Amino acid sequence: MGFESISAKLDDLIHKAGGCAVVDGGFATQLEIHGASINDPLWSALCLIKDPHLIKQVHMEYLEAGADVLVTSSYQATLPGFVSRGIPVKEAEQLLEQSVKLAVQARNKFWDGVKNTTSHSYNRALVAASIGSYGAYLADGSEYSGNYGPDVNLEKLKDFHRRRLQVLVNAGPDLLAFETIPNKLEAQACLELLEEENINIPSWICFSSVDGVNAPSGESFQECLEVLNKSDKVAAVGINCAPPHFVQSLIQTFKKTTDKVIVVYPNSGETWDGIAKKWMPSKCFDDDNFEAYAVRWRDAGAKLIGGCCRTTPSTIQSISRVLKEKH
Repeated sequence: MGFESISAKLDDLIHKAGGCAVVDGGFATQLEIHGASINDPLWSALCLIKDPHLIKQVHMEYLEAGADVLVTSSYQATLPGFVSRGIPVKEAEQLLEQSVKLAVQARNKFWDGVKNTTSHSYNRALVAASIGSYGAYLADGSEYSGNYGPDVNLEKLKDFHRRRLQVLVNAGPDLLAFETIPNKLEAQACLELLEEENINIPSWICFSSVDGVNAPSGESFQECLEVLNKSDKVAAVGINCAPPHFVQSLIQTFKKTTDKVIVVYPNSGETWDGIAKKWMPSKCFDDDNFEAYAVRWRDAGAKLIGGCCRTTPSTIQSISRVLKEKH
């Protein structure tokens, strides 16, 4: 299956959205607003066990805000993570499947409600199955350092991701979203898995960045993208959960380095203290900032724009409004 056919669904959405589609925003933040307790190594994936109705509610809120892509609640949902909590493997796999099904159900319900109304500005959203990095599973902040230690090699990373990838794909998402990848090694592992498993739905691979220039590992994005550029299995590349003031220059870097679709969904600019387990006050973007910068990011070359940690449906509504006002 060629590049055109793999990426057609994503390309079609971007075209329908007027050249730049809207990704949803922070998930854990919104769950907490609704009273979910997620101070846990499983993070928002805990709600798959305890509060699945809240997950669906958050998806609906992002659809109402204008999101064209829903990212599932599976970022921190890993089979080893569930098993370590005493959940049998079969049940853990069902929880992974449920993360996709909840998003699909929300999308279908929302679309059925608006598709026949006149003058609505919504698109039928695509569901992207979230696949967090190995560092996200470790829950030790290493997705922001890229330092996995000498014992983690390509095969170990592929083994870690393989079964989760298989389960998520079988659950029927429209896209796959590999998120907060901190180094070239894991990007290569994700790509090789897509090849080995012959995955034929569009994927994006998003890196994090802590200095606004390189991947957290210190490797240049030119190095990280080199291997991805050679494959048609990855439809889009970009940045998530980095501070928003890094994004414009990173888009320009990616634009020089790849012909793939560029996706960006930064956090609000606040800093997470992994030891104290709380958000620290810092240079923060509000919804007005996101509205202004979304236009700049689109004009710089991004074709998928959304938000990550500490952004909300109102943030996404601001982004959606400004990106779609001409269409």
